[in-house]
Amino acid sequence: MKTINISLVGVGGQGTLLASNIICEAAMLSGLDVKKNEVHGMAQRGGSVVSQVRIGDKVNSPLVPDGATDILISFEKLEALRYAHYLAPDGVCYVNNQEIVPITVATGQAKWPENIDEDLKKIPNVKVINALEEAEKLGNMKAANVIMLGTIAANTKEIKKETWIQAVKNLVKPQFLDLNLKAFEKGFNLAN
Repeated sequence: MKTINISLVGVGGQGTLLASNIICEAAMLSGLDVKKNEVHGMAQRGGSVVSQVRIGDKVNSPLVPDGATDILISFEKLEALRYAHYLAPDGVCYVNNQEIVPITVATGQAKWPENIDEDLKKIPNVKVINALEEAEKLGNMKAANVIMLGTIAANTKEIKKETWIQAVKNLVKPQFLDLNLKAFEKGFNLAN
């Protein structure tokens, strides 16, 4: 099988790392080789978070080269623009329709992009999803990350949907499991 390169980008506190852990769990449950790397330096202070996951028969490195991401998931709009160069020409990009103003913008040290929605449309194969709004409808906005995870599952035919669900069950705390299973299903359906 061709190696699947997945990049998840967001802001600290959005659940990027849990989502990447569930991806790894689903791959391992499927008997596939998986490697993951993370960059989350200032994540606790609302900084950028990047997690890359590579899945295949044999994966030698956790690093996804620029321009080689098959599935780019952005939990926030500005992060999608910041990391759009990760996306492969035939890759897909799902963006959570959320804006989190960085501290540099809030303090006047930087400017927010004026045409962020127009700039997002320039990303090849991009689809903006109202994951935060959908998560709030389910009862908890923190489930937005699992909604976004569902879009990945819908795009990785090498891993069965039932295996993704088992991975969610394995890694989500029991008190949040029902919510997250609904969130996963919502994201899976929104991807199509």
